[in-house]
Amino acid sequence: MLDQPLNPAASGPLFGRADGMAAGWAVSAAPVAYPEAVAAMEARAAAIADGAAGELVWLLEHPPLYTAGVSAKAADLIQPDRFPVFESGRGGQYTYHGPGQRVAYVMLDLTKRGRDVRAFVAALEAWVIEALAAFNVEGELRDGRVGVWVERKGPGWSREDKIAAIGVKLRRWVSFHGISLNVEPDLDHFGGIVPCGQTEHGVTSLVDLGLPVTLDEADAALKAAFTRVFGPVEPAPPPV
Repeated sequence: MLDQPLNPAASGPLFGRADGMAAGWAVSAAPVAYPEAVAAMEARAAAIADGAAGELVWLLEHPPLYTAGVSAKAADLIQPDRFPVFESGRGGQYTYHGPGQRVAYVMLDLTKRGRDVRAFVAALEAWVIEALAAFNVEGELRDGRVGVWVERKGPGWSREDKIAAIGVKLRRWVSFHGISLNVEPDLDHFGGIVPCGQTEHGVTSLVDLGLPVTLDEADAALKAAFTRVFGPVEPAPPPV
């Protein structure tokens, strides 16, 4: 798996389409409720599989909430009454979504991209790492831990914090769900869960790292990195 920024001289996208067709790129300006987002995402994924719609990457924010992936453990929900909790069909365990966190739902047709699930997940990781590199942040992968991490050091101490989560699902070889990048969320909100089952490590954000990055700036970095990893994009309306 790729854990370094991509070589700009590479011959083509890491996980591109053979036909070079652009994926839609949509951004929702206002927070989107989780049930509405999931319904829209699943409908779009079904339409892609039927050949009735094109691929779509959908960037949004959610109101504060927790989601439970298919591997979630009940004991990891520490404060069940703090925010709404939603069961999710994505891989992974508990995670938090809320304002200041950029969620990117990725609806891609893997039939057009090689039907290689491991390569797809590696491409998602590479996408996040490449976007972080735009802010001189070195995102890293760790064996046995899902997501993208940053190593933090000070006089006599070091730790690893998670800056981005990855959780996807495939149906008829079309992906949905995707990634979440912590830009400027309230990190205290993660305290209601054991994020992704990790008790020995923390969470961080671009702003927590001392970088005054806005969501718009994060979006620009994600878009540029996506084109290098997955191929071209074109403007598209949000599915809701």
